[in-house]
Amino acid sequence: MIQNVLSIVVALGLLITFHEFGHYYVARRCGVKVLRFSVGFGKPIYRWVNKAGTEFTLAMIPLGGYVRMLDEREGDVPDSLRQQTFNCKSVGQRFAIVAAGPIANFILAAIIYALVALLGLQTLVPKVGDIIGNSPAAQTNLQAGDEITRIGEHEVQSWEEINLALADLIGQSGRHTLRYIPAGSSYEEESSFNLERWLAGAEPNDLINEFGILPWQPVIPPVISEVVEGGAAAAAGFRIGDRVTAVNGTAIDEWQEFVVWVQKSPGVTLKVDLLRDGRQQELTLVPASREQNGVATGFAGLAVAAPELTAADVRDRTFGVFAALEYGVTQTWKMVSLTISSIGKMLQGLIAIDNLSGPITIAKVASASADSGLQSFLKFMAYLSVSLGVLNLLPIPMLDGGHLVFFTIEAIRRRPVSERIQALAYRVGASLLFAMMAVAIFNDIARL
Repeated sequence: MIQNVLSIVVALGLLITFHEFGHYYVARRCGVKVLRFSVGFGKPIYRWVNKAGTEFTLAMIPLGGYVRMLDEREGDVPDSLRQQTFNCKSVGQRFAIVAAGPIANFILAAIIYALVALLGLQTLVPKVGDIIGNSPAAQTNLQAGDEITRIGEHEVQSWEEINLALADLIGQSGRHTLRYIPAGSSYEEESSFNLERWLAGAEPNDLINEFGILPWQPVIPPVISEVVEGGAAAAAGFRIGDRVTAVNGTAIDEWQEFVVWVQKSPGVTLKVDLLRDGRQQELTLVPASREQNGVATGFAGLAVAAPELTAADVRDRTFGVFAALEYGVTQTWKMVSLTISSIGKMLQGLIAIDNLSGPITIAKVASASADSGLQSFLKFMAYLSVSLGVLNLLPIPMLDGGHLVFFTIEAIRRRPVSERIQALAYRVGASLLFAMMAVAIFNDIARL
């Protein structure tokens, strides 16, 4: 729980600060007096006032922030300060101030993705392990060992990029192409598959699996490299270096086969044959039980060494500074496009509303990505920054996008939208936002 909280506080704290700094920076460049720059809501726990009279605060609830500017609509303003009010600025300046927040989030995402690139990208080559029957992939000529290079309009070099390309196909119909390099060849070939409202209205957990592909994985020999003290395996007498050869008389050739036996046998006695120092031995293992997704699952307290991968299995990508920046901008644009497309599909009913996530899911993903390492956490932060930027640009009153709509109307009509209509729109916008948040939190709880 502590890691969940810290992960989400660090992630949201940075993204919110950058977002609000975008508003603050452009407001100051446009000559607007900023009264307060707050990260978080509620009671301030830290205050500092700069020479320009702006109060910077850190508040108790780190789930948002705001920049409060001098504005005649919020109270009387001395004539000497009137030129520094937000409402007295041109519609173009006000548009720029409001748009600066979401734009700052896109800039931050590009910077984070560039940093990820500078750290170096190492991914498994997207080679097919097997094809699932009666699936879109089964319509193609893909075979085990083939390397996928393109899906639809998207060039792909990793399973992560394949996942994003497949996300773009949700709800689509028609004929689509797929390119691949057959095993043992160096030349690309092309095949095609047909979709009919693919996964429309569904809540897919694994797009690659839903498409019909089982990714290639290296064969891991069932040789024990670690025995957890106090675990079921330690009690059974397992030692480092033991090689499992059979369970209940069934031959075991790779680690995953043994894992499946253990996981499906919580509290069940297993007869395990193994090879130790060149001699066959038999141990009795009773896997302990723990609950995963509401199902009792067995575990033994064993681990194996990571398999050695060849140069043909792994793709290493290194970037210079300018190449990393280009990667950051390109990746940010991809994620912006995917997010906008997903929102559009959700409005059309092609993506189920069940996919909408709230703060609980965000906290869980933040914690999981932090567990997976720095690069994984940085990628999560970049995508969250993109999501925050796109969300704020939605044309909903109360959000930055709603203000931009009013400014656009004002620029066309040459006069601002009436205060009465704006107040009504803000109430409607607030109701929409609360409804969306309620659905997102309900989905979070349902997933728990």
